[in-house]
Amino acid sequence: MAKPRGLHPRERQPLMFIGDLIVASLSLLIALYLWGVRSEEWLGFSREFLTTRVPLWFYFLPFVWLVLIVELYDLRRGGNLVETARGIAVAALIGLVLYSLIYITSPPGSLPRSGVAFFIALVSTLTLIWRYAYIRIFSAQAFMRRVLVVGAGKAGRTLLHLLAEIQPPPFFVVGVIDDDPEKMNTEIAGFSVLGGSGCLLTTLAEHDVSDIIVAISGEMQGRMFQALLDAQEKGVEILRMQTVYEDLLHRVPIFHLEADWILRSYVEQSRVSTFYLIGKRLLDVLGGLVGVLATLVLFPFVAIANLLESGRPIFYAQTRSGRGDHPYKVIKFRTMWQDAEQDGKPQWAQENDRRVTRVGKFLRKTHLDELPQFFNVLRGEMSLVGPRPERPELIALFQKHVPFYRARLLVKPGITGWAQIHQSYAANVEETYEKLEYDLYYIKHRSLLLDLIILLRTPATMLGFRGR
Repeated sequence: MAKPRGLHPRERQPLMFIGDLIVASLSLLIALYLWGVRSEEWLGFSREFLTTRVPLWFYFLPFVWLVLIVELYDLRRGGNLVETARGIAVAALIGLVLYSLIYITSPPGSLPRSGVAFFIALVSTLTLIWRYAYIRIFSAQAFMRRVLVVGAGKAGRTLLHLLAEIQPPPFFVVGVIDDDPEKMNTEIAGFSVLGGSGCLLTTLAEHDVSDIIVAISGEMQGRMFQALLDAQEKGVEILRMQTVYEDLLHRVPIFHLEADWILRSYVEQSRVSTFYLIGKRLLDVLGGLVGVLATLVLFPFVAIANLLESGRPIFYAQTRSGRGDHPYKVIKFRTMWQDAEQDGKPQWAQENDRRVTRVGKFLRKTHLDELPQFFNVLRGEMSLVGPRPERPELIALFQKHVPFYRARLLVKPGITGWAQIHQSYAANVEETYEKLEYDLYYIKHRSLLLDLIILLRTPATMLGFRGR
């Protein structure tokens, strides 16, 4: 019997979170001790020091740190040491800058310096050490689950090429099983086709396989089905290609879905509770009020810059399709020259688009041009989180080329979304495929927790100047 080993990709995020929380809590304790022993009041690391000198908010710094490194809970980013080190450095810098701004605007002596400095230095160092250990352990073959892929057709090839690109790999692939005689003794993306269904059980024993990924999109032969049942009885876990694809990329594989998938996933399974709908609307109203306030504060600066470069108007309204394909007018700061679409036909937004003004380029890069859409949120036409609103003309075009495209109209469009924190603007049909896969993943898995994660990760997207 195959013995389970390692963790599935979906099980690694809780482990990273628990490890980060332990490290951050340990950093807090050490920072308190170092702060206490050099306390100017000579209280030392005592109960009196902890209750009278240390402000209550200081004890919540570990949770603030977890928010700052939320980007590192992306499995591919969190599994890369360079990306991890960069993310920790950026989080420490942001934390230091934010606290410095608060410190210099507060009354003298009202906020501690040494305690926060100790914490930032410790939590950055210890988190890097812990994440390095995590990457080294779970990228080692001895701690990886051993996977056999069944199916070397279109779905199987897509999965195998994906696994070959991910570094470090999420699990160790021992090979491929397929009943097509023409595929025997060949390689796909560096993985060998070991045989057909007749040797599946033997292959499991020889390679100590813990999981089988079924990547058969067409009809399955009876002997293959029976072999998979026998493998499951021996304790091997059976996974579907679509599930693994979602776990690894947080996208839905729109080109590898069954015909009735849209009904099962988006009519039956995508229903949400009344509690979620009420909570989401309350979040929209609160966020909308904050966003409208930010818009009013920035309006004079944007207006002056636009007037000096390109004149009026300051705002730009355009028809977009909302939930259920209901049209509405989206409001944005104008970023293009007047009459950018003189023929009235919609055009793709491109890198270094000549239609975009210099002010508009900055607004797009920072996504500040989206701020007036908070008025749409307050009016209930949009949400804080959801698929980005699209023009009806482009929706009509995409429906002809992109499978399941109208499924993104099942929810309200959003100012930010799952696709926006993973991908920049789509500039062609191919990039629209990927964008839709992210949008459908969000619709399928949407919850208040996922909405909060997207909102927390959005500032990093803005600061990363990923707009176009």
